[in-house]
Amino acid sequence: MTNPQWRNWSGHVACNPSELSYPETEDQVTEIVQKAIRNNQKIRIVGKGHSFSPLVATNDILVSLDKLSGLIKINEAQNEATVWAGTQIKQLGELLFQHGLAQENLGDIDVQSIAGATATGTHGTGITFGNIATQITGMSLVNGKGELIHISKTENAEWLDAARISLGTLGIITRISIRCSPAYNLKIVLKKTSWEETINNIERLNSENRNFEYYSFPYSETVQHRITNLTTDKAQKDGIVRYFNDVIMENAFFWVLCEMTRLMPSMSRRMSRFIGSAAVVTTKINHSHKIFATVRNVKFNEMEYNIPIAAYKDCVKDIKALFTKEKYQVHFPVEHRFVQGDDIWLSPAYKRDSAYIAVHMYKGMPYKKYFEDMEALFRSYDGRPHWGKMHTKQCDTFEQIYPKWNDFKKIRQQLDPNQVFLNDYLKGVFGC
Repeated sequence: MTNPQWRNWSGHVACNPSELSYPETEDQVTEIVQKAIRNNQKIRIVGKGHSFSPLVATNDILVSLDKLSGLIKINEAQNEATVWAGTQIKQLGELLFQHGLAQENLGDIDVQSIAGATATGTHGTGITFGNIATQITGMSLVNGKGELIHISKTENAEWLDAARISLGTLGIITRISIRCSPAYNLKIVLKKTSWEETINNIERLNSENRNFEYYSFPYSETVQHRITNLTTDKAQKDGIVRYFNDVIMENAFFWVLCEMTRLMPSMSRRMSRFIGSAAVVTTKINHSHKIFATVRNVKFNEMEYNIPIAAYKDCVKDIKALFTKEKYQVHFPVEHRFVQGDDIWLSPAYKRDSAYIAVHMYKGMPYKKYFEDMEALFRSYDGRPHWGKMHTKQCDTFEQIYPKWNDFKKIRQQLDPNQVFLNDYLKGVFGC
């Protein structure tokens, strides 16, 4: 009998694990790892399947953290929460809000598990905020020797900056402690403006706003800003009209446009300009965890690169020139976000304030040429790929672009000497 197939969110990554496990306790996680060691099997860990790179793919044991979910404790004195690793970010937002807390910053999707999001370097935007993993103050994991270990600023502290973004290669994370903020409300303004005005004012837009990002549309001079700031105004209710407009209409209408373009790729450039012209203009006020995320039902494949923020303007000008030269058949917008540098060893933002640029292709449309050219451009600006997004780089590149790469590999060897947590893709990443 064929093993059941697992696929990621976009359907791009698929595998047939021999076993799919849903542990509900740390003891069960330990048993799974110890059994894998005895049977010389490999393990990969899955949250909600929102990575586009083949981090999860395995023909051995796939461990889902879905049932290892929920709040463990709140440390009110330190505004710190400890949660099970499989807790969905959306669920976490509600749990924290009940205790008057919130995560200090988030990305634009909230369906991932907290462990999966942090382990892959998921980020939001805002030049005074690092990626989500910078909020981690401690964690517990079952390593490749079947041992439950604890890592924090006071326990095994030398491993903390390696473990906060680890790609699931140090062990199965079971619980995570995160630094929180008192709950707060945000006002988000979505507006349309021009590409030239945006580039000319990018420093001001970043410095004057808590969170700034924007979408540019290939072959269009129109961009959509997403500007978010703190507010003392009351949260607006999520009424049925707003839900219908934000969720049903935006996704359903966009899907129809995408399907038309997939069937008639020659429409791509005109469609991109139309989508830019039809970009939403609105203002919303809500609790922070309800503002950051947007509903994404239209499926796509994605590549995202981190570049030094100092190189950002030159890079985006080259992107615009490349669109003009190559005339790619793409209608999906390009996403631009900005983050503060950090000290996490495998963070794309390690030791540098950064811009993230993400390119997308609608599911079912060819992406290879487009992504290859963009990747070459990003690398020319010392780009580092987002771990959860598509890229082609392996160990020789990572040794060059991550100063602590070999230090991470030493810790990885120490915690997983038998390579229990490596699949074929990760063997290429780490040169094993």
